[in-house]
Amino acid sequence: MKASPTCQVISVQPTCCLTKYFYPHSQCNEFKDTSFLIFSIQTFTAWCNSHLRKAGTQIENIEEDFRNGLKLMLLLEFFIVPFNVSWLCIMVHKYDNHCIKHGKYQRDDPIGNLNTAFEVAEKYLDIPKMLDADDIVNTPKPDEKAIMTYVSCFYHAFAGAEQAETAANRICKVLAVNQENEKLMEEYEKLASELLEWIRRTIPWLENRVAEQTMHAMQQKLEDFRDYRRVHKPPKVQEKCQLEINFNTLQTKLRLSNRPAFMPSEGKMVSDIANAWKGLEQVEKGYEEWLLTEIRRLERLDHLAEKFKQKSTLHESWTTGKEELLSQKDYESASLMEIRALMRKHEAFESDLAAHQDRVEQIAAIAQELNELDYYDAATINARCQGICDQWDNLGTLTQKRRESLERVEKLWETIDQLYLEFAKRAAPFNNWMDGAMEDLQDMFIVHSIEEIQSLITAHDQFKATLPEADKERMAIMGIHSEILKIAQTYGIKVVGENLYTVLSPQDISNKWEAVKQLVPMRDQTLQEEVARQQSNERLRRQFAAQANIIGPWVQTKMEEISHVSIDIAGSLEEQMSNLKTYEQNIINYKSNIDKLEGDHQLSQEGLIFDNKHTNYTMEHVRVGWEQLLTTIARTINEVENQILTRDAKGISQEQLNEFRASFNHFDRKRNGMMDPDDFRACLISMGYDLVSGEVEFARIMTLVDPNNTGVVTFQAFIDFMTRETAETDTAEQVMASFKILASDKLYITVEELRRELPPEQAEYCISRMTKYIGGDATPGSLDYISFSSALYGESDL
Repeated sequence: MKASPTCQVISVQPTCCLTKYFYPHSQCNEFKDTSFLIFSIQTFTAWCNSHLRKAGTQIENIEEDFRNGLKLMLLLEFFIVPFNVSWLCIMVHKYDNHCIKHGKYQRDDPIGNLNTAFEVAEKYLDIPKMLDADDIVNTPKPDEKAIMTYVSCFYHAFAGAEQAETAANRICKVLAVNQENEKLMEEYEKLASELLEWIRRTIPWLENRVAEQTMHAMQQKLEDFRDYRRVHKPPKVQEKCQLEINFNTLQTKLRLSNRPAFMPSEGKMVSDIANAWKGLEQVEKGYEEWLLTEIRRLERLDHLAEKFKQKSTLHESWTTGKEELLSQKDYESASLMEIRALMRKHEAFESDLAAHQDRVEQIAAIAQELNELDYYDAATINARCQGICDQWDNLGTLTQKRRESLERVEKLWETIDQLYLEFAKRAAPFNNWMDGAMEDLQDMFIVHSIEEIQSLITAHDQFKATLPEADKERMAIMGIHSEILKIAQTYGIKVVGENLYTVLSPQDISNKWEAVKQLVPMRDQTLQEEVARQQSNERLRRQFAAQANIIGPWVQTKMEEISHVSIDIAGSLEEQMSNLKTYEQNIINYKSNIDKLEGDHQLSQEGLIFDNKHTNYTMEHVRVGWEQLLTTIARTINEVENQILTRDAKGISQEQLNEFRASFNHFDRKRNGMMDPDDFRACLISMGYDLVSGEVEFARIMTLVDPNNTGVVTFQAFIDFMTRETAETDTAEQVMASFKILASDKLYITVEELRRELPPEQAEYCISRMTKYIGGDATPGSLDYISFSSALYGESDL
C-alpha cells in the first residue's frame, strides 16, 4: 500500500525518522557501511553524543531530547556533512528494500545518491521532490526547515505503513479465529455424519426380524447381537459423548470470540443425534426381546415336534393291520361259537378304538399348535397328521360296517366264554393304562424353575402311589387267565389258539408291566437330573442378583455424587476438575465388575434363564445406568473445563466465580444444576435488573442464555451472561475500520491490496469469501469488505 503523505514542518516526534528506523530490526543488508548498524538504544545514544559534543551539547533520552527537533537538526547537519547523505538512502531502503537495488548506491557520489533517494521516494512513497541535491551537498549549511519539512514527509509515509500493518494484524487475528472455528465445525459435521450413518446402517439390521428355522441358527443371531453389544457399540458410545463435548467446546469458543452460535446442518443437531441414538436403543431393546421370544418359540417347537413324532409313532404302531382286520369277512365261514367270539372281539376293539380317540385328538392339537407357532417343517407335520386323521376316519367307518355285519349274524351266536370276554374287557383298558403310563414316563418336559420340576416330581410320586392298585388289577387279570386254565384242566377242555376276544395275551400284559416298572426309576433319574440343573440355574440367578444389587446402587450413588460435585462451590475449578478426574478413574476401574456381571448374564442366557426374582435389576438396567454414568462424568468434566476456559478468557476471579455459583445455587430450587425461566427472572431481579414489566428485555436475555429454547438456564450460560457485557471482544465495526485502513479509506478493497497487506493464507481466505463491490465508485476487481465483516459476526450471510 502507498501512503499519501502530508508534507509539512513538524516539531513533535521527529525521532521516528531516525531512531525508529535505525533500531536493530531495520538494518539494511544492501549496504556494507557498518557505521549504520546500530544494535541498541544505548549504543545509538552514545553514537549520537559522540557527534553532538562537537556542537557543544549531548542527549540523555532519545525521545525526550529529540522531541523539539533542535538537537536532531544538529545531528542532521552532521549527516549532511556526512556520510554523503547516505542516511536518506537507508531510510528509503528501510521502507522497501527492493526500492534501491544493490549497486545504485555510490559512496563517492552524494549528489547521485540523493537524486536516487528523491526519485525512489517520489515513485514509491508519493513524496514530492522538494529539495535540490546540489544545494544540500554544496551548501555549507543547508536550509534546516526545508530538510525538516522533507523528512517529516517520510514520517507520515512510514506511520501510514505502520497503521496498515496494525490493521492487517488485526484482520489476520480475526480470520485465524474464524478459520479455527470453521475447522471445528467441519470436524463436528464429519463426526456427526459418521455417527448418524452408523446408526442408519445399524437400525435396519436390528429391525430385521426374519426368524431362523433352527435353534442353532437363532442362538448364532443372539451371539452376533452380543458381539454388537460388547465390541461394536461401546466405541460409538464414546464417539457420541465426544461429539457432545466438541459441540459444547465449540459453542464456548464462539461465545468467547463474540461469534454467533454454531448451528449444525439440518438433522445433525446434538438433539437430533440424541433422538437417533434413542431410536437405536429402542430398536435394540426390541430386537433382544424378539431374539429371546424366538428362542423360546423354537424351544417350544422342538419340544412339540418331538412329542408329535412320539405320539404319532405309537398311534401308527397301534393302527398297523387294523384296517385289514376290520375288512375281513371271516364271519361268513365261522361257526356259531366263532361268530360270537368275533362279536365280542369286535366290541373289545371298539373299546380299544374309543380309548385311542384321546391320543388322536392330542396329535391333532399338537399339529395345530405347531402351525400356529409357524414351525418350519409344518408341511411334513400336516401331511402326517392328515394321514392319521384320514386313517382314523376310515377305521371308524370300517368298525361301524363290521359291527353291522356281526349284528346281522348275532342270532347265530350262543354262549360266549365269559372268562375270555372278561379277560379281554379288563385287559384292554389295563393295557391302555400301561400304554399311557409308558407314554407319560417317557414324556419330554420343559421347565424353568425348581417349583415347576418339583410339581413334576409330585405328580410322579402320585403316579408311583397308584402302582400297588395297578398291580392288584394286573393280578386280577392274570387270575382270570388262571381260572380259564383251571376250568379247562378241571373239565378237560382243550384250549386251542388265542383268546378270540382280544389280541392281548397274558404274556403281553406281563411284558408291558415289567417295562412300566423299569421306566419308573429311569423317570426318577431324569427328574433328579433336572432338579440339579434347576438348582444350578438358581445359583446363577442368585450369583447375578448378588452383583446386580451392588452394582445398581453403586451406579446411582456415583451419579448423585457427580451431581453434587458439579454444583459444589467449595474449592477452585481446578480442585473440582481434580475431584471429577478421580471419580472418572474410579468409574473406569469399576468396569471389571460390569464385565463380570456381563459374564454371569451370558451364562444365564445360555442356561435359558429368563427371569430372576432375587433382583429388580436386569442387565439392560445396569447397561443403561453404566452408559449414563460414563456420559454424565464426561459431560460434567467438559462443563468444568468450559468454566475454566470462560474464567481465564473473561478474567473472572475465583471469588467472583464462587459468588456466581452461590447465586445460581440459591435460585436453583430443583437442585439439578439448571434454573427454569421463573427462577432466572428472580435471580436477575435480585441483582438489580428491572424486569417487573420488562417482558421484552427478559425475552431478549433468554435468547442469549437459552439460544436452543430448551426451557432451562445452565450454569455455563449464566456465567457467559454475567460476563459478556464487560468482556473486551472484537466487533464487526472494528474489523471494518481495519479493512478501511488497508483500503486507503475506500469503501472497497482490491485483490492486490489484500495480497500485499495480508499473509497469503488469510488473503486468499478473504478473496474467496468477499462479494463483488457494487457501488458507483467501484473499479474492476473491487471487493465488499463491509458485508464480509458483518458476516463474520453473524450480522449477515457470507
